[in-house]
Amino acid sequence: MNHQKMKSMTTLLLIFSIFTLPSFLTNTEAVYLSHICPNTTTFTPNSTFQSNLNRLLSNLSSNANRSTGFYNVTVQTTNNAVYGLFLCRGDVVSTDACETCVATATTEAPQRCPVEKQVVIWYDDCMLRYSNVSFFSTVTESPRWYMWNTQNATDPTRFNQVMAASVNQAASEAVGDADKFGTNQANVSGLISVYSLGQCTQDLSATDCNRCLRGTIALLPSCCNGALGARVLYPSCNVRYEVYPFYAQNATSAPEPAPGPPPPLPPPTKGKSKIPTRTIVAIVVPISVSVLLFVVGYCCITRRARKKYNQAAADEPSGENDITTVESLQFDFATIQAATSNFSDDHKLGEGGFGQVYKGTLSNGQEVAVKRLSRNSGQGTEEFKNEMVLVAKLQHRNLVRLLGFCLEGEEKILVYEYVLNKSLDCFLFDPEKQGQLDWSRRYKIISGIARGIMYLHEDSRLRIIHRDLKASNILLDGEMHPKISDFGMARIFGVDQTQANTNRIVGTYGYMSPEYAMHGHFSVKSDLFSFGVLVLEIISGKKNSNFFQTDAAEDLASHAWKLWRDGTSLELLDQCLRDSYSRTEVIRCIHIGLLCVQEDPADRPTMQSVVLMLNSYSVSLPLPKQPAFFLQSRTVGNMPMITLESDQSISKSSPSVNEGSITEVYPR
Repeated sequence: MNHQKMKSMTTLLLIFSIFTLPSFLTNTEAVYLSHICPNTTTFTPNSTFQSNLNRLLSNLSSNANRSTGFYNVTVQTTNNAVYGLFLCRGDVVSTDACETCVATATTEAPQRCPVEKQVVIWYDDCMLRYSNVSFFSTVTESPRWYMWNTQNATDPTRFNQVMAASVNQAASEAVGDADKFGTNQANVSGLISVYSLGQCTQDLSATDCNRCLRGTIALLPSCCNGALGARVLYPSCNVRYEVYPFYAQNATSAPEPAPGPPPPLPPPTKGKSKIPTRTIVAIVVPISVSVLLFVVGYCCITRRARKKYNQAAADEPSGENDITTVESLQFDFATIQAATSNFSDDHKLGEGGFGQVYKGTLSNGQEVAVKRLSRNSGQGTEEFKNEMVLVAKLQHRNLVRLLGFCLEGEEKILVYEYVLNKSLDCFLFDPEKQGQLDWSRRYKIISGIARGIMYLHEDSRLRIIHRDLKASNILLDGEMHPKISDFGMARIFGVDQTQANTNRIVGTYGYMSPEYAMHGHFSVKSDLFSFGVLVLEIISGKKNSNFFQTDAAEDLASHAWKLWRDGTSLELLDQCLRDSYSRTEVIRCIHIGLLCVQEDPADRPTMQSVVLMLNSYSVSLPLPKQPAFFLQSRTVGNMPMITLESDQSISKSSPSVNEGSITEVYPR
């Protein structure tokens, strides 16, 4: 009887292992990443277009079991064509994961974008796209989406080298693959390996696929430098790397050879040499349990690693760490008083046009910077609260992070992360400290500022114009990494807004673009002008406000332009850097700075272009035109911060702080 029970237990355990292992190995839940659907082109509910769209989505969903993992289709009636496709990740093709992902996408896309005609939605296992304009067999590089792991490599230089080689190899495999999918595994050191993936939509030619993937790879250094995992998603292609195998590793491997004929059965042995059932159980049970525990543990580790992703924009509202409520950000006044010793002068870090800044220490030991705004702010309480919730969602390594605020009575207080080394101007313009900023550090500071501004302009949920970029508003952390601060003058643009006008000119002379200073017109190109001035200051180690070469009180940009024109641009370089610098990098940065300070905003590059110029020498730079010239008085020691009368925004479309934009959605 006991023998029979043991035999039954063994059989049940084996059956359990066979049927439960696939459920652990395969997770068919569609993991949502992001979607973009600009409201520039919409349709009327219950219209012919919506009917065609419904037919298209149904068609896509019913073809999700295709062996290629890719399908495109057009549903067309007169003046109401809809073009759509889906692309499953190469290693989940012909699995339930692909079918589930496409089915989820066809259901959720019209829910997230109910009246928009142009939609891209990304999941972990697939991508769905549709539009009223044909995009088949065409490389589309925008809109785009970044994600990266919040943990950084301990040796970023070595890691970046191996990662770059691995990602490029995966891209090369994808270009040469019939299904436009490639992977690669490379060893970093010891037990650490990097796993890379590249994929294009299968309607692209090899040349177009290569161009698309190289574009995504070129963005990795600017968004995800040193991160242990990252991905860049385009509508036409995507790349991803991790330090764990996030894809099925046999997805692109060569097929195993067909098994040969089974060996002949051995002749029956004489005597009683039959293996006892107890021995079989003793062998099978531990093996089965070990396999189950291994698989469960692997799945848990993989899920946890996925959760460590931090999007370049704020997380979706459904995210666990999402900041969606005022209560999650609000400090009470007594806490702030205690942290700053009742705003003691001993804690004072500085004072600006909008209030005083103090160093504080919270009860948990965390050091913070507390900005006590002046009481003449005209902003309403609810407007202030709403804006704080939105600004707190701006999370980027090159932005000072807003931790919360306090609003009691007439007190309006902002609480920021504390940055150790104060501001850039404390080093850059101090003869005793500027030597600490060698060229390598200055180049990294320029690149970091550019990445931070690109995030504000193009990659955050909001489109934000800073309006007061200058050396004193760039803080340096303990490792001299730059963090853009002071958003007191920033303006939030609507998703389709390109510029605005104001009668209230705020900012600092010398950093303000001419169209803003003279006419009150501001846009992303206004920040580009300020960035250009800042770049020239970082290179020269001189303030724009105090720079005079002749009796005509020439400004820094004009002086740099004359040196460039005369072929002697290296004379602009700070004297303390003359013994050690990269000639190519210095000249390229001067070139970029001059492009940014051109008088016509249309001639200035976008910040995305600037980031690419800084990270890739294959990008050719146009010749700069003569910059705008500001006549200044010799008696001006420091550039004054100016504020004129009422602030009335007049824009091409009404800005709404509730409208989110990951990037400039479609090129205009």
